Amino acid sequence: MAIDWFGFGYASMLIAGGFMGFSRKGSIVSLFAGLAFGLISGYGAICVSYNQRDIKISLIAAAALTIIMGVRYNHSRKLMPAGLVTIISIVMIFKLLINLT
Repeated sequence: MAIDWFGFGYASMLIAGGFMGFSRKGSIVSLFAGLAFGLISGYGAICVSYNQRDIKISLIAAAALTIIMGVRYNHSRKLMPAGLVTIISIVMIFKLLINLT
């Protein structure tokens, strides 16, 4: 069993980002979204750790965040947090797809 360290790091980053959004701006939406997507991504990392080809959960979470945060970045043109999450989510998608080969 190979542990998906990158997936767990991605999930941790999402959770930490949710807490940062809440602590800095008081955004409850950021807190819940960060926790929700972080937990889903963490579960996806567990699935990938047990089976390298079981990328469905992680891929759906990363794709959803890419779309949502990509739209937010397109409207705001601010790198933090929307642009950064979009870039990291795209990297996560590529990493997951590379694991399939």
